[in-house]
Amino acid sequence: MGIKNLTQTIKKYSPDSIHNENLYKCSGKRVAVDASLILYQQLLNTKHGFFKNSHGKITNHITGLFYKIMNYISLNIELIFIFDGAPPLNKKDCIQARKTKSDKFKEMSEKTNSIEEKEKLEKKACRLTKEMIDDTKKLLNLLGISYIHPNAEGEAYAAELCRIGYVDYVLTEDMDTLVYGCPKLIRKCIDRSIKRSDIISIFDYESIIQNLKISEDQFIDFCILCGCDYAPEIPKIGNITALKLIQKYNTIEELIDNTKTKYNYPVNYLQLFNDAKKNFLLFKNNINVDEINIHTSDKNLSELKSFLINDIEMNETRVNNSFKKFNQVYDN
Repeated sequence: MGIKNLTQTIKKYSPDSIHNENLYKCSGKRVAVDASLILYQQLLNTKHGFFKNSHGKITNHITGLFYKIMNYISLNIELIFIFDGAPPLNKKDCIQARKTKSDKFKEMSEKTNSIEEKEKLEKKACRLTKEMIDDTKKLLNLLGISYIHPNAEGEAYAAELCRIGYVDYVLTEDMDTLVYGCPKLIRKCIDRSIKRSDIISIFDYESIIQNLKISEDQFIDFCILCGCDYAPEIPKIGNITALKLIQKYNTIEELIDNTKTKYNYPVNYLQLFNDAKKNFLLFKNNINVDEINIHTSDKNLSELKSFLINDIEMNETRVNNSFKKFNQVYDN
């Protein structure tokens, strides 16, 4: 879910913190990739149903990811993928709700006789599987792309890597990443009037904090109050109201104490709130760059070509053309 309507709030109160730039601006930089989000993005980036090989295995996440990675490599951008580990316990309700929704759409897809409707429902039911993650890691290994699989949520770890300067940007569509203090977040261009695929949107955390006129700690409070994966939304408190309340009362304790007759807070809301805040602060100052468990490998182009053509069953001509196009980059 992320932080409800956070993008719209930033666009309204801090438009100058969003910069639409050509991707080449990141040339020579190191970018942490939120693996789960980019995989979902590639899986769902199709007008029709999933692409499958002759064995019935979904493959469009690998196809899309390969071309996206090649595009970044061609611009001399170093990628480090960050996978999701075990989620925090207070996210179990959110995860269960997603699973329930997925199971519902899967059941509906099995009952419909319409091919078009089945494809739509299958996309809505989509969940990442271990096989998808394993295939992705195989692709990264063959490409020589590093990855980290921490025992925590990927965007949290990636945000801290950026905050301490280990990477320059985080590539994700999850706005939660900003709540963890990520200085520079890269998203697909949010300006729909711009049709060019090489234009990205970069969110600047420091500018957001300054323009919202709150502290970094209050920004976390504001985002939790808006509604997040770890704490529920409060009826009648939208983003604008949440921001005004945080600015007025400074702390969540004072806020609740002064507004409990106006808003219907759950009995245990303060506990849920504080537990959520702990999640957003979990990695702050807790990553030692000398102890990062990063998986590295040497690229293997012959095995990569075999994997893409024989296992994933990508078009051989397109694969060969991609290798020719980026041959100079690979040879460096």
